[in-house]
Amino acid sequence: MRKVPLRESLQIIARGAHNWIAERPIVVSFEVTDACTCYCRHCDHGGPRDESRNLKPADYRRYMETLRPCVVQVSGGEPLLRDDLADVVRNIKSRSGLPYILLVSSWSLMTEERYLELRRAGVDQFSVSLDFPDARHDEFRCYPGLYAHLNDTIPRCAAHGYDDIVLNTCITAVNVDEINAAADQAKAWGVNICYSAYSPRRTGNRAYFLNTPEQLRVLREQFERLEQRRNGGRFIVSAPSTLEATRRYFETGGAPGCKAGLRFLVVTADGKLQPCSMQFHRYELHEQGRMVEEFTRHNRCDECYVAIRSNLDKSFRRLLWENVTRYLSLGRANGQGANGC
Repeated sequence: MRKVPLRESLQIIARGAHNWIAERPIVVSFEVTDACTCYCRHCDHGGPRDESRNLKPADYRRYMETLRPCVVQVSGGEPLLRDDLADVVRNIKSRSGLPYILLVSSWSLMTEERYLELRRAGVDQFSVSLDFPDARHDEFRCYPGLYAHLNDTIPRCAAHGYDDIVLNTCITAVNVDEINAAADQAKAWGVNICYSAYSPRRTGNRAYFLNTPEQLRVLREQFERLEQRRNGGRFIVSAPSTLEATRRYFETGGAPGCKAGLRFLVVTADGKLQPCSMQFHRYELHEQGRMVEEFTRHNRCDECYVAIRSNLDKSFRRLLWENVTRYLSLGRANGQGANGC
């Protein structure tokens, strides 16, 4: 995974440290639309939605000035449904280079031209959902031809050499034995990969949650193999501590201690603050402090370990070290150090 240049790395660290102390969010997830091209079996979004109340591109400047996160996740629904997505990104990005912007998408609508346009607008990392490393992905997402589209588009975008594409495989009961096969696919396409955990809270369907001894045994074996190949495969960007916590989440059936609303939060398509995408307590932009007092301080939900949480559910020291290892460059002024793992 490409390292962030030194100057921007230091800015991210400085703002992250300030926000940690000041109880401001490190990461903000902007759900720029509720509409989606897919009807994924593990998700509560899907299909067309009313987009008339969506924030306009210029509105995002006000949210950035107030919340000042060092990392922003742009997601949906399917963010590529917005024709003005590049303008949204440009209004999130400041002249300093902050925040670090991740675009989370199915890539169902991605083209090589749009990939390059979004890079120029300010996207630093493209997160591409991949449930299966073959055409079973189409069935799981209810989108015929999606895998073939990825198989064509991802290698062509990766060939530009920016090293900024990361597959994300959400681990479920039906793909737990495909964890390393997904890594093989990432390697074949010349991109990176990370992993997240399915939460039944989103859909109420516990059939996709790992809850049998056999499924948990397969998970342990897949993670052990993943760790064995890590040194020879630096395209695996999920930190060992994240994978270990993900294993515990499935084995114990939950993950207490969530800091949603404090370390991270969601801005909905119509501009409301929510602690996360599965907690529908809505606040106005200026009420993040009230969200922390009313929700975060009393939150006992342990029902998810999604990617945005798993990367922030750590001490600041560990969070800093792991991000220096994987993403941030502190060794060379031009930011061209070795890729992080």
